[in-house]
Amino acid sequence: MKRTLKWLALLLLGLLMIAAALAAHTWYSKPLMIGWFYNRVFMQFAIDNPELLTQLRILEQVGIRSHNAKLSDSSIAHENEVFAKLMADEATLRSYDASDFKGQDKISYDILAYFLGNQVRGGPWRFHNHPVNQLFGVQSELPNLMTQAQQVNDAKDAENYIARLGEFPRKMEQVIESVKFRESKGIIPPKFAVEKVIDQVQGFIAPGAAGNPITISFKEKIGKIPADKMDDATRRALIGRVEQAVSSSVLPAYNQLNTYLETLRPKALRNDGVWALPDGDKYYQYAIESNTTTTMKADEIHQIGLKEVDRIGVEMDRILVESGYTEGSRAERMQKLAKSAEQLYADTDDGRAQILKDYQAIIDEVIAGLDKSFATKPKAVVEVKRVPVFTEKTAPGAYYNPPPMDNSKPGAFFANLRDVAETPKFGMRTLAYHEAVPGHHMQIAIAQELKGLPVFRGIVPFTAYAEGWALYAERLAWETGYEKNPLDNLGRLQAEMFRAVRLVVDTGMHSKRWTREQAIAYMVANTGMAEGEVVTEIERYLVMPGQALAYKVGMLKILELRERAKTALGAKFDLREFHDAVLKNGSMPMSVLDNVVDAYIAQSLAQNVEQKKMADKAA
Repeated sequence: MKRTLKWLALLLLGLLMIAAALAAHTWYSKPLMIGWFYNRVFMQFAIDNPELLTQLRILEQVGIRSHNAKLSDSSIAHENEVFAKLMADEATLRSYDASDFKGQDKISYDILAYFLGNQVRGGPWRFHNHPVNQLFGVQSELPNLMTQAQQVNDAKDAENYIARLGEFPRKMEQVIESVKFRESKGIIPPKFAVEKVIDQVQGFIAPGAAGNPITISFKEKIGKIPADKMDDATRRALIGRVEQAVSSSVLPAYNQLNTYLETLRPKALRNDGVWALPDGDKYYQYAIESNTTTTMKADEIHQIGLKEVDRIGVEMDRILVESGYTEGSRAERMQKLAKSAEQLYADTDDGRAQILKDYQAIIDEVIAGLDKSFATKPKAVVEVKRVPVFTEKTAPGAYYNPPPMDNSKPGAFFANLRDVAETPKFGMRTLAYHEAVPGHHMQIAIAQELKGLPVFRGIVPFTAYAEGWALYAERLAWETGYEKNPLDNLGRLQAEMFRAVRLVVDTGMHSKRWTREQAIAYMVANTGMAEGEVVTEIERYLVMPGQALAYKVGMLKILELRERAKTALGAKFDLREFHDAVLKNGSMPMSVLDNVVDAYIAQSLAQNVEQKKMADKAA
């Protein structure tokens, strides 16, 4: 018996050693199976990004929470390490023989190959961005992380919250150094960006530690912990420690950023497109390709934009005339409509609360009727929330945050309520369809809930796909009868005009050297949007070159593919099946989506032939 146990123990030890060696080989060398490689790429990326892990809540499901006490490394040295790893991962991926891959195996390979290849190709311009600007950066992303993503459900979560606040000074110092490094290369943010970030930072500092959003949010979160899990004395002590951490770590870090930005202010003298940056024209072409996942050129996109502006303008003018708005330019008539009493909510807290309630009602209505257009629907729900007051001044009109992967929170459609005049009722349906259902929430939640695919397939972003789908969703809602009121349809057309104008002004500023003011005037004239809202948009495009092109380019591609499927399948075309083909593979570049839809068409045709054979045989 002893001898048997000894041999069993040796066998078990040998198996453990083999498993350990295999695990080490998979982690550090080329994995034996490509599926293991996919998982390694995702796991190594996620572990290196604790903020992402907090948002996804993957590890919490197995009891791991230590990442919630950390912040990622934003140093230049680390950026170089990340880029070196991207190159190594791309080389490893291409070392696998993919010639026999089919179905989902081929899709996975093609998506990751495109993503890694695109990142590596952008190497010459990886410091051409502005990591601190009026839309995103540590000054807004860190407070949003703490207030919106980080959960506090017990004392351990509270300790992690406090520990993460202690990371703010190190993180801020690294970001400042990275901006200085870009400055040394002639990559200086636009004048407006520096000025508006200074305003954000000073607004964040002004209330002090007790009135800071991070402190207030913590009080709200810890206040929801049941009394049987935390007594009042512990609760008060933890709140005091958070307030002290904000005072000793967070606010000094923001003061340091403010000091640096004041030295940068006199150097940021212009509001030019990226043509003014070193090698700016080549960088913009890369930005176009990266965001649209096509090889289109700026001039081609500009011309498409001009044609779409003309087409949509005719439809808008027709509805305006039919609705009694006959005098003045399109912009003047749209603004007159938007400012009419029947289109506006009260400029009060109650008025803003009603806006959120009405958005939710719009979403609930469309969810109830999804069956006629969708076979697959997400399990995750979506709720409407207000954009945090701290960031609403420079934030976009709306945005969407997906649910964590453990579904511990709903997806969130954030509506900007800084000015109720920016929320005329005729545009609300279209915005809700874009950000929530059947737009971003539906697409992203379905991707996150996919089974049997590599994890990266539910997370990897492709702007043209995601934003193209959301813009397509606006049109789909109208096509399926959700905007019977002509003014609601006018709101849809204004939103589509907005995306068409983006093709013109983004290429105009970054390629044709339009001024900021020229772009603002063009957008106001053609969309009828309020000038303040337009200024926010134009300044967004200046710090995110090419991103605004993805919406219309992606939508046009999805519509093209739908028409291709309709033509090929004729009476057998099923809109629900087409949407499954588009949505049940996660985000992907346009070239891969093209192949996916072709495969769906071929499969449907083959099924139709088989069904006919069976029918003929039965007859």
